[in-house]
Amino acid sequence: MTKLIIILLSAVFINNYVLSKFLGICPFLGVSKKLDSATGMSLAVIFVMLIATAVTWPIQTFLLTPNDMGYLQTIVFILVIAALVQLVEIVLKKYMPALHKSLGVYLPLITTNCAVLGVTILNIDEGYSFVESMVNSLGSGLGFFLAMVMFSGVRSTIEGSDIPESFKGLPVTLIAASITSLSFMGFGGVIENLFA
Repeated sequence: MTKLIIILLSAVFINNYVLSKFLGICPFLGVSKKLDSATGMSLAVIFVMLIATAVTWPIQTFLLTPNDMGYLQTIVFILVIAALVQLVEIVLKKYMPALHKSLGVYLPLITTNCAVLGVTILNIDEGYSFVESMVNSLGSGLGFFLAMVMFSGVRSTIEGSDIPESFKGLPVTLIAASITSLSFMGFGGVIENLFA
């Protein structure tokens, strides 16, 4: 149980896919302008990460590895993630049209969100069991959520600030993202020491 807690907290704070591994930067920069769209995107990513892990882990463990087809891992995982994103898009369009509209082009981009693919591949590479993989995926999704919501607040503060003309737009956004990323470096070693 302690190992699962360490995996979860490490995925959220220390090994945050956006702020420490720099995966999923496109939606992080593109959808974090408004809190509601950042929250909706994050929830969709959490759902896709969990379902993708639940589907890809057994495929890798029971199909690809036993048949020496590990070289197909990336292709198979991308196809699974693409199908799941289409499912999420259909559900959002039908039941939450306002959220679907606010996410716009970024919703289909979950398919190419390297954070989702990264979670599924790194779960296998780390040798996690199915339960550990699911916990890591949940933690990674919650870390993505935390980064998106936190950065949404940072960006709303930036928009109301007096910024020099040369820094307006993307430059100040990238500077703020780097400072936000630096803030997560302080969590390194804390989680492991709590449970040592």
